[in-house]
Amino acid sequence: MKVLISVDMEGISGVVHPVETNPERYDYERGRRLMTAEANAVIAGVLDAEPDATVWVADAHGPFKNILPEELDRRARLVRGKPRPLGMLGGLDEQTDAVLFVGYHARAASGPAVLAHTMSDAILDVRVWSRSLGEIGMNAALAGHFGVPVVLLSGDDVACGELRDLVPSAVTVPVKQALGQAAAVALHPEEARERLRPAAADAVRRHAEIVPFVVGGPVDVEVDLYSPVTVDLAMLVPGVSRAGGGRTVAFTVADFGEVYRLVQLLVQLGTIKPG
Repeated sequence: MKVLISVDMEGISGVVHPVETNPERYDYERGRRLMTAEANAVIAGVLDAEPDATVWVADAHGPFKNILPEELDRRARLVRGKPRPLGMLGGLDEQTDAVLFVGYHARAASGPAVLAHTMSDAILDVRVWSRSLGEIGMNAALAGHFGVPVVLLSGDDVACGELRDLVPSAVTVPVKQALGQAAAVALHPEEARERLRPAAADAVRRHAEIVPFVVGGPVDVEVDLYSPVTVDLAMLVPGVSRAGGGRTVAFTVADFGEVYRLVQLLVQLGTIKPG
């Protein structure tokens, strides 16, 4: 059995502010340690349920090099660094049996939710067949593209609800209750880890009962972008056109794998400033 654990940082217990998630800010090292420890709790739970499982851990926050390799459970393989083809789900393939989301956050504009956003500050919204999807929905649909179910999510209560709307039978572990964009009532980190381990074991044991979230093709997509300059750059991409107001682009592609790649490209275009 192969299991992929995708680990973000904003949804980790105790994390509520960008100073804890940004490598250039003073409290980032604490965020990294908390992130690594929650990943270890989930690895342990997976292996409690399936001792012979192959466990891959995808570092899925920001630069994709946050988890401390020397502190990660040595039984897991770490997917680290960027750019990489499947982004936050680096390591996913047709041989994967289950995906677990750890430390995930809600989509942009879904507040009150801790550090809510979608992929980056460059993107305001992604709508697939008019349904708004954040990172939870995007990554669940990418897993579904490979026929793989998302069996667990941890994060704040809003993020947990977001996955349950897409995958009702998935296991969710709320490690904090959101009070706003940068405020929450959080479990003690050790309590969060004690809840995550048995939840991960339960989720993996039930993976065959959980239906993947599949978005069939062809797929119509609209993306609202923060900067009009990014819209201008997006017009250089074949198949992308303007839609609606001055900040929206649209495209139709064959399957969700292509959706994911194009949205990743739009995120990168959002980092380019006018010359």
